[in-house]
Amino acid sequence: MEDKVKYYGTGHRKDATAKVWLVPGTGTVTINGRSMSEYLGRRTLETLVMQPFEAVNVSGQFDVIAQTLGGGIAGQAGAIRHGISKALLGVGDDMRPTLRRQGFLTRDPRVKERKKYGRKRARRGFQFSKR
Repeated sequence: MEDKVKYYGTGHRKDATAKVWLVPGTGTVTINGRSMSEYLGRRTLETLVMQPFEAVNVSGQFDVIAQTLGGGIAGQAGAIRHGISKALLGVGDDMRPTLRRQGFLTRDPRVKERKKYGRKRARRGFQFSKR
């Protein structure tokens, strides 16, 4: 397997991070040593992960090996999508305009807001009672 060429990309979404390797192959996706359907469990998340391949018409040409860390399942799926998009740039730079237009190369900046003092959560204050 070491003689095959590998393309690497790191993806981020919320608190999740994904290290993604693309290897020329049949299109199998392995996440943390498990199959994609077994790990994600939701069809919507599976389509989310496969979006970059469909955008640049290379579906079924690369095997995906991903290691994810942090966050939840949905955040990890978004991080894998971001990592796949960045790894595809190593395959060919002609894919950049398409991936950029779809928004797959942009790191989603939305993260959980910190809790403030004097409040119950980030914005929610304590319940007010007149008496």
